[in-house]
Amino acid sequence: MGTLRRFLKHIFAACFLAGLSGLPGQAQTDRLDSLFAELKQPELPNWKMVEDQIWAEWSKSGSPAMDLLLQRGRKAMEAEDYDTAIGHFTALVDHAPDFAEGYNGRATAYFRKGLFGPALADIRRTLALNPRHFGAMMGLGAVLEELGRDRQALAAYRAAHALHPHEPDLAQAIERLEKAVSGVKL
Repeated sequence: MGTLRRFLKHIFAACFLAGLSGLPGQAQTDRLDSLFAELKQPELPNWKMVEDQIWAEWSKSGSPAMDLLLQRGRKAMEAEDYDTAIGHFTALVDHAPDFAEGYNGRATAYFRKGLFGPALADIRRTLALNPRHFGAMMGLGAVLEELGRDRQALAAYRAAHALHPHEPDLAQAIERLEKAVSGVKL
């Protein structure tokens, strides 16, 4: 469990540090396409910077009020005040139902509270809105792993790894679960 918590803390920190601002649209889509192409390069010493830029793009709601709700939810998460975080993220998804980061943030808060059913529902919504959301895929893997659904967790981690091949926690999760599903003792 310690590895999963560190893994999720890393994802949350990257998301939080990415910052907020700007307007979504075609320019954002083009920027994300370029960033994802760069992230897939085999030799990428600055992969963390590219990842942070992707998180920054995902954090752009196009509304200062929605950005404030996202920021407040993330600050509550950082303070480990998950109930408050859920409240902010719920307000965000109520007012911006097409903004994937609201669902992703709430999914993380639900996971931290051990509410796996609601976390899965929000992860599904995040991925429906943003199919390239490797953070949500990693979260899906973490929830499925907690539920003992190792084969499905492995598939989620592999899908995330296909988008983000440089994340070391992903490689470790895949290696760990490949051994677990093959019956090899750790």
